[in-house]
Amino acid sequence: MTNDPRKSQSPLPAGYRQGAISAITVVIGFSLVFMRYWNFEATGRLTYTAVAAALALMVAILLEFYALWRALQPEDDQESEYKKTLRWFMAAGAVLFVSVGIASLATTGIAP
Repeated sequence: MTNDPRKSQSPLPAGYRQGAISAITVVIGFSLVFMRYWNFEATGRLTYTAVAAALALMVAILLEFYALWRALQPEDDQESEYKKTLRWFMAAGAVLFVSVGIASLATTGIAP
């Protein structure tokens, strides 16, 4: 048995996984609604910036679904796996933030 804290196999406190799953599903809901708006309801021209925003949004949604899938696995009850799932979720959030930023640049006309 090693004393490496990164290989900790302690179970999570009650409620941690449920909170992560709830947070992931809320963000997925926002992402899907934003995708519906951005791809089908927003007015304006189709530009490279708009396409880049849509592609980044699709990547973010895929990452969010992967994070949700990880969070629903029984192994995610272990602290080490839970931390990996949270890193995937944070990566998805970062990509989502970038996609919304690109979309705002495309909407304002700042970027072509």
